[in-house]
Amino acid sequence: MYHSKISGLGYYVPENIVTNDDLSKIMDTNDAWIQERTGIQERRHIVKGQDTTTSMGVKAARIAIERSGISKDDIDFIIFATLSPDYYFPGPGVLVQRDLGLKTVGALDVRNQCSGFVYALSIADQYIRTGMYKNILIIGSEVHSTGLDMTDRGRAVSVIFGDGAGAAIVSREEDLSKGILSTHLHSEGQHAEELVVKAPGMGGRWVSDIVADNDPNDESYLPYMNGQFVFKNAVVRFAEVIQEGLQANNLQVSDIGMLIPHQANLRISQFIQQSFKLSDDKVYNNIQRYGNTTAASIPIALTEAWEQGKIQSGDLVVLAAFGSGFTWGSAIIRW
Repeated sequence: MYHSKISGLGYYVPENIVTNDDLSKIMDTNDAWIQERTGIQERRHIVKGQDTTTSMGVKAARIAIERSGISKDDIDFIIFATLSPDYYFPGPGVLVQRDLGLKTVGALDVRNQCSGFVYALSIADQYIRTGMYKNILIIGSEVHSTGLDMTDRGRAVSVIFGDGAGAAIVSREEDLSKGILSTHLHSEGQHAEELVVKAPGMGGRWVSDIVADNDPNDESYLPYMNGQFVFKNAVVRFAEVIQEGLQANNLQVSDIGMLIPHQANLRISQFIQQSFKLSDDKVYNNIQRYGNTTAASIPIALTEAWEQGKIQSGDLVVLAAFGSGFTWGSAIIRW
């Protein structure tokens, strides 16, 4: 058995910055209202024709590969986490294989929304632990802006989300005291409709009916979120899964060197930080600048924290996420 380690990190966000004041010009909202409820000041939106979910993932991946010190020909497998694929099918994993010019390695798509990167990391870890692969490319990338209701009707959700991508190379580590120590995954599908986009689901709707309806008031294509209910569940599940990971490795909260929570809402992150009595230098947040980028949020934040020297060799790094599904998870890493 082996451990796996993150050997390279990279991220990409579109150049187009959308501030709270920008949003206030197209919907009934304002900077103070958004910051008070979410902590967000600005986010990035793609410009049509410049970026896609796949292209952003590829840009982040190129950086991660270069930093890992491996060749693209050394990549054994691809795992791509997203809720916003370019196509209904195929998923973006194969498009990354094509666009990076990789060998005909396997490509897997993960659809676990805000928890997607943690799920992808867990899958990569298990593949490497068994000896099946040595170097796995994992990507979390999202284009939210093209699917948001940018009117007063959708303002409670649309002000939250941004576009971006993060990537990591997960490689074999033979020192069992280092690397990914454990991952912990959970789901609770009874709350699936509390944070959801129902269409274009094919389970209960025929394509011919959808085309014939063409109803501008059909909200099934728009994101719905029961915000207070999601918040209440998030703070409980975040705390539980972080504690689960620490206990599995006989660690204490005081051992945490850096907590990277999914950037869902600054108030959730602050609640967890206060619950665990962690100092500001032990928690990294960047939702203020990027909004909620779903599967991309953890790898973007992890990359930034590492680039800024906030994560050093030997540090205990904890990743934790909660989101639609509901799904949640954590990863405990000795850097």
